[in-house]
Amino acid sequence: MYKLLLRPLFFAFDPEKIHHFTFDLVKFTSKIPGFKSLFRRLYVVEDERLERKLLGLTFKNPVGLAAGFDKNAVLYNELANFGFGFIEIGTVTPKGQAGNPKKRLFRLKDDQGIINRMGFNNEGLDAAIVQLKKNKGKLIIGGNIGKNTDTKPEDYTKDYLTCFNALHPYVDYFVLNVSCPNVGSHAKLNDKDYLLELIGAVQNANKTFSKQKPIVLKIAPDLNNIQLDEIIDLVKETSLDGVIASNTSTDRSGLKASKERLDEIGNGGLSGQPVKEKNTRVIKYLSEKSNKAFPIIGVGGIHSAKDALEKIDAGADLVQVYTGFIYEGPSLIKSINKALLNR
Repeated sequence: MYKLLLRPLFFAFDPEKIHHFTFDLVKFTSKIPGFKSLFRRLYVVEDERLERKLLGLTFKNPVGLAAGFDKNAVLYNELANFGFGFIEIGTVTPKGQAGNPKKRLFRLKDDQGIINRMGFNNEGLDAAIVQLKKNKGKLIIGGNIGKNTDTKPEDYTKDYLTCFNALHPYVDYFVLNVSCPNVGSHAKLNDKDYLLELIGAVQNANKTFSKQKPIVLKIAPDLNNIQLDEIIDLVKETSLDGVIASNTSTDRSGLKASKERLDEIGNGGLSGQPVKEKNTRVIKYLSEKSNKAFPIIGVGGIHSAKDALEKIDAGADLVQVYTGFIYEGPSLIKSINKALLNR
């Protein structure tokens, strides 16, 4: 029904406007008696064989929703009824910020992709906590954290620590987002010396809590093998809990979209089917070169059960969807979990 009726309707409108409309629609329908149960019957697959024990946590199933969809943690309780095993909220920054000027979200229909340059638009840390206090405990929640755009370089770590300390009681794991191409000082955030400083500071803060939370690093898909070797060394050196591979790409090679269309869109991170092979290559390299030394959450271009199984076969322990969820609808999560059970 989604691909035949809803998607053509949704895709007739501006992507960012329809995103907010969809949130309102899901909120509204979830309040109608019987609809939560209906969604669960349609999309949730419950089977102990799907459980994954990772990062000291038990995931009901290995299919999650990537950060960027529920930025402000306003829909995760309702989204739990669509079959996800975990949901990552954010990216959350200390202060609310508008992000980059609109238009900043674009569909590449022929490529089954999306280009965005949102710029960490979110309502801020305090607003996210208000929403997270409403957590009904249906599934694992990850907290994706970043810095404010106007933060001075010497205060980047302070921003991450502010978010980490405040969100600590409300999320199950943390993601240090240092690889988004739509924020300033991207180069500094990927400098190894700075990453050592940042990870060390956050890990020290983690030790001040009675129960420590897992911390993973979200990396870019455009890294070469030398850079990936540095990531492996970084994880080993810091005893980081894992890696998310990977964020959106700045590469535009191989797209069906015309040069004119891409010039019209401009800068931004590419997600969806065009990055599938690249992201799978990153997962495979990290997994094999490190000899499975750390957990990997695979994300990028998962539009089918086959795509998800390829990520898992490449070395991903868990997978996340975003663009595929937009193009394929909630049946995607069910199809992946069913495929896992049928292996």
